[in-house]
Order: sequence, then C-alpha cells, then structure tokens
Amino acid sequence: MSKIFPSAAKLLSGTVTKAATPVVTTSNAKYSTKSEATFEIKPYKLHKLDKGPATSATLTAQDALQMYEKLAILRRIETASGNLYKEKIIRGFCHLYSGQEAVAVGMRNAMRDVDTVITAYRCHGWTHLMGVSVLGVLSELTGRRTGCSRGKGGSMHLYGRNFYGGNGIVGAQVPLGAGIAFAHKYRGDGGVTFALYGDGAANQGQLFEAYNMAKLWDLPCVFVCENNGYGMGTSVDRSSASTDYYSRGDYVPGIWVDGMDVIATREATRFAIDYCSSGKGPLLMEMETYRYSGHSMSDPGTSYRTRDEVQEVRQTRDPITSFKDKLVSSELATPDQLKEIDTKVRKEVDEATKQAKTEPEVGVEELTADIYWNNLEPYIRGIRPDTPLQHIEVVPRN
Repeated sequence: MSKIFPSAAKLLSGTVTKAATPVVTTSNAKYSTKSEATFEIKPYKLHKLDKGPATSATLTAQDALQMYEKLAILRRIETASGNLYKEKIIRGFCHLYSGQEAVAVGMRNAMRDVDTVITAYRCHGWTHLMGVSVLGVLSELTGRRTGCSRGKGGSMHLYGRNFYGGNGIVGAQVPLGAGIAFAHKYRGDGGVTFALYGDGAANQGQLFEAYNMAKLWDLPCVFVCENNGYGMGTSVDRSSASTDYYSRGDYVPGIWVDGMDVIATREATRFAIDYCSSGKGPLLMEMETYRYSGHSMSDPGTSYRTRDEVQEVRQTRDPITSFKDKLVSSELATPDQLKEIDTKVRKEVDEATKQAKTEPEVGVEELTADIYWNNLEPYIRGIRPDTPLQHIEVVPRN
C-alpha cells in the first residue's frame, strides 16, 4: 500500500511571558479562554500548479470545537452503524467511514451553501454534514420512515440538500459530479461541485472521460480521490501503476493533501473553491487517509493487511486524537471541554439509535410515492400493465 505518512501538523510556538513564580494557566481551568491559534500544515504536493494552499492556518476556538464535535459525531455514527449491522437491524450493504472523518469535516467546514457534493457508498458522515440529522441517517440505515429517504434507500442511497448521494456503482458518481458542475456553470450561481471517489475507482475509464469534459468546458468541479490505501482488499501498490493520484488528471492540476489532518483538508478545500470559482476549470485533490474497518461489514479487513498496521495508524495518525492533542497543546480547548463534547455526542447518537430501532417502516402504499419530482402522469406501471399503481406525493417539495 502507499506509505503511511506520520502526522506532521505541528503548532507554531508563540512567545509566552513567564512570571518569576508559578502561575495558574488557562490549561488548568475547565474552559479555555484562548480565542485562536496558528498551526503548521504538512506541505502539499502540487501538479501543474505554481502555488498551492496555505501551509499554516489560524483556527478560532469556536471553529475548533465545532470541528471536533463533527469529527466525534461521525465516528460515533459509524460505531452505532456497525453495532446495528451486527444486530441484523441494518441489512444489506454497509460501508463504514471510521478513520476518514478529517476529509469530510475539513472539506465541509470550508464549503459554502451554494456548493454541492456527490460521493460513493461510504457516505453516512457526508449525509450528516450536509444537513441530515443523526436520526435521519440511522433511520435510513434501519429502513424506517424517519430516514432521509423514508427508509427506502438504505446505506448506499442517502441524500440531502445539495448532496446527491451515496452512489452504489463504483465510480459512477464522478461523471454525475461533472454534470452537477455543468449545472453550476450553466446557471451562473458560483457554486463548485466536489465529486469524491476512492482509490479503488481511480483506474476506471469513466473518470478520465469526466476529467476531459470538465477541462474542455472549464467546469467548477473538484475531483477528490479519498485514497485510503485499499480498493476492497487490494492495496494501491498492487492495483495502480501510478499511485500519485493527484497527478492522474494529466492536464487537470492536482494537489496531494494529508487527509488525516482536518486543518489541512479545510485549507486545501478553501484553495480549491477559490481556484474553481474563478473560472480556471477543474482541480484534482488526493486525500491520503485510512479506513479502520474492512471494505464493508462482510470484510474483516485483516486478510490483506495486519492488525499491527491498523493499530499503528490508530496510535499515530488518528484524525480525532491528533486534532484533540493540537487543541489541548495550543490551549484552544481543555480536556474538560472536549470531554463534555464527547458526552453530548454520545447521548445524541445513543438516543437517535434507540429511536431508529423503534420507528415503523413506511407502508406499502408508499411503494410508488415520490418517484418523480413533477409526475405528469398520475399512475405508475406495476407488474401488470392493466393494473397501474397511483403515484402519490408524501414529502412536499420546496
């Protein structure tokens, strides 16, 4: 697999005036009073770019705590999802995002309301970040009526405002993302589309067709390769002649980003938005990250890699614990503050999990509900042509 890069984001040390006698610092208080801190970011790798994202970034205490909470929520959602699957309450396919949270949280923190996202089937966290409640995600996974798709889509078919899914066909979301970017340009709304895919999909022909069209028309599209080291059970070194995915766009400029650093992913996304919204065309970003679970719940994840490898990443590069260490070391937050957030998150996800287990499924009358946004025909063909089913609207459109 690709190299395991150690976390290299180090905070910039500031000058602190020390008193002659010991004093009580903010780190001993329950809540930090520091408003912001500046951090160094591991250097990016650039392809066909003279200038890349900022290599240092300032984080306010408010942003830091919000980002930490989102990281914690995403990890907790996936833990709950894994448990529900083992209990056979979630059925079918289920692909967990644990370990990759910094990619989604950092990107979402930099995105604007007008921007859009489309991703693959490892999508539970993205769905929540794009506005769907924890209950909306977990209820969809358990097939209940309070799910974001009324329980009719499941793990690989979650949607929200400006979020075009979870897509179950490997790589198919990438040309769709180029189409959404075309819509942004056609409407002139200034939006940028982020089309995410994994290293396992990176060698598909449809990606290169999408790169070509996006560059030909200078579409505001950011192609994001979430390189977690393995496509199903095959390492990148065994599947790809070139593992520099950020350069695979050829004529499309690219950036390599440490995807385990939430600050780095935020700054890279800010750069990408500025680049694409200024009319320069598409950009390719490789987020080097890691998944702790197997490809899906049916994959133990240890037949093609060692448990020691997974444990090493957890101990040295985990996106949550490393970010937590930065916040405490820089005095942007105290351990007590972060513990309060952890407790709050645990309660929220546990309550949503309990409700997602008890909510009823939708009735059979919704079999033909909300198939079309504007259905011009009142009936939908059923199994037999002479017994059509009535199309109904359950969820009002805004």
